[in-house]
Amino acid sequence: QIQLVESGGGLVQPGGSLRLSCAASGSIFSIGAMGWYRQAPGKLRELVATITNNGNTDYADSVKGRFTVSGDNAKNTVTLQMNGLKPEDTAVYYCNANLRRSMRTGYMNYWGEGTLVTVSS
Repeated sequence: QIQLVESGGGLVQPGGSLRLSCAASGSIFSIGAMGWYRQAPGKLRELVATITNNGNTDYADSVKGRFTVSGDNAKNTVTLQMNGLKPEDTAVYYCNANLRRSMRTGYMNYWGEGTLVTVSS
């Protein structure tokens, strides 16, 4: 069983900061990448930021320069530092891990339950 546990969501004023964390646990053989996606009401889930196990990162254009993703391979964790938050960043943020559970299985996507980030004055 794979578990992704997120923490750090909440209410913040425009221009403020939040830090999201996610830890993956369970029967994990290797992790190829971890990251964050978000889904706002009435919209599709979209990529926010990802980081591979060798440190390559990818960001949505809308968050470049404001958000920073980092990972700890030894702890199977990923963190998203969000600065300069805007009302349009309001969404449920989901942790994602692309991992394999054994040498005999391929990489699959696993998801956390989501944490709500609300940016409002």
